[in-house]
Amino acid sequence: MKRTSFGTMPCPIARSLERVGEWWSILILRDALNGFTRFDDFQKSLGIAPNMLTKRLTGLVGAGLLERRAYSTRPPRHEYVLTERGRDFKPVVVALLAWGNKHFAPEGESVVIRNTETGEMADPILVDRATGRLMTDPVFRSMPGPAAGEGTHAKFASLDALREGRRQ
Repeated sequence: MKRTSFGTMPCPIARSLERVGEWWSILILRDALNGFTRFDDFQKSLGIAPNMLTKRLTGLVGAGLLERRAYSTRPPRHEYVLTERGRDFKPVVVALLAWGNKHFAPEGESVVIRNTETGEMADPILVDRATGRLMTDPVFRSMPGPAAGEGTHAKFASLDALREGRRQ
């Protein structure tokens, strides 16, 4: 099967990257999660060219992550407000922040997350909701889901065979 876009791939990571995988898009979502809504604010924060910002905002609106709303008719002005889908991206941004601080900040952490009620610094981790176990625990592994097709099952079967071969 010839693939023309990630949208034809059944992988949820590929489908997600199709919508937010370009780094400007992730930074726009980061700023939106921090409260920015207006074009000029995004542009000033990011130092991005207006045509590129317009393209990325249009893509994020098309992907259902942002909603474009008029806030002025004279002159016509719009703001970009996070949708539920966009707000659900927050854990991804938090995970990237924590990972970047851990592995790519030799000068130290330039951005941290604090609990605004206690002032304590947060240490974000990803856990399984049911057990509370860290997702980095080796008991957790990707596998075909209920909607997986034949290709996905074949891919994971070959991964399992590879793992078995390494154990022997």
